[in-house]
Amino acid sequence: MAIIESAGITDVGRKRKVNEDSLFLDDKMGLYIVADGMGGHRGGEFASKIVVDTIPEYMSQKNDSIPNSEALHNYPESISEESKKLLEAITCANEKVYRNSKEKQELSGMGSTVSAICFTDDTFIAGNVGDSHIYLVHDSGIELLSVIHNVITEQTAIDPERAKRLGKRFKHMLTRAVGVEASVNADISESQFFKNDQLILCSDGLSDKVSSEEILDVAMRESPGKACQTLVNMANDRGGDDNVTVIVLKIISVETAKSGVVSKLLQFFKYIGFLPKKILN
Repeated sequence: MAIIESAGITDVGRKRKVNEDSLFLDDKMGLYIVADGMGGHRGGEFASKIVVDTIPEYMSQKNDSIPNSEALHNYPESISEESKKLLEAITCANEKVYRNSKEKQELSGMGSTVSAICFTDDTFIAGNVGDSHIYLVHDSGIELLSVIHNVITEQTAIDPERAKRLGKRFKHMLTRAVGVEASVNADISESQFFKNDQLILCSDGLSDKVSSEEILDVAMRESPGKACQTLVNMANDRGGDDNVTVIVLKIISVETAKSGVVSKLLQFFKYIGFLPKKILN
């Protein structure tokens, strides 16, 4: 089990009047979400809020409370049950955003990105739709875990030379988003975690202004709370053209079932004034 220290900030930035980003973080649940909404007349704000409300609600349900929807269960058998549940939660959020966009004219066409991290006893699961980034900091290096769903990134993978000729607007033209269509295809990965690993989730208001190397430098020097504020300040100092949202979480220790028992024994012995010279492995 991971013992986690986390912090998160969402900021309207310097140019926007409305903050269409939303975030959720809960160390007890081991669940962290960044959503970047889109859509006119506050539609983006509404969409991202649906995402960060729906996923935790779904993840906290017991298995026998999961809705029986055929669309929720079309996932590979090879992935873990926890990964399936996160995918189902994203699917559920997609259905709610899409339904609201169809039922309310003022919300027509709204959508949202989502990047989410969910911890199990031994692993963390990363799921995403859109272009909100998830970075892993491990052994003084940084790696992008999320799959970026925009025209520039996907075109670069196919034809790098043609991608260079595309205008900047294509960088923000998403190829996938939550709630834009009746169904959504999220990317998912599952990895083992280690002590001192860090995960950074952010909207493109940060990743467009601050490089991954700069994010690594801040994360290695500062606590999660201070790192969040420093990164938001950096994005705003460089123009703050978009809303800026970031979550930084650090695994401060890893406790196995065995180590948990040993820890409790040591606390008991200390309490009664007796500390054994050796505890058998």
